[in-house]
Amino acid sequence: MGPVAAELERRIRAAIMPEYLKIIDESALHRGHGGHNPEGESHFRVIVRASGLDTLPRVERTRAVLKAAGDLVTGGRVHALSVEVRAG
Repeated sequence: MGPVAAELERRIRAAIMPEYLKIIDESALHRGHGGHNPEGESHFRVIVRASGLDTLPRVERTRAVLKAAGDLVTGGRVHALSVEVRAG
């Protein structure tokens, strides 16, 4: 796991306290596409299960994960973040 993925994991764990969290670096799948960083760690898939999100509508669950990621996404370090929130 690279430094960006590690920071993404740290932030999500701190904000959401998931029972399950998997972060997948999909950057290699986007080679040659916009936003691809040759160094990697530009495109991620996050799969998370957190009972604290169960009462939220689906869109709000995704927003909670994006909020936790914060400036990694809004600042452009992560070009794309695909989020899958599973029921707790």
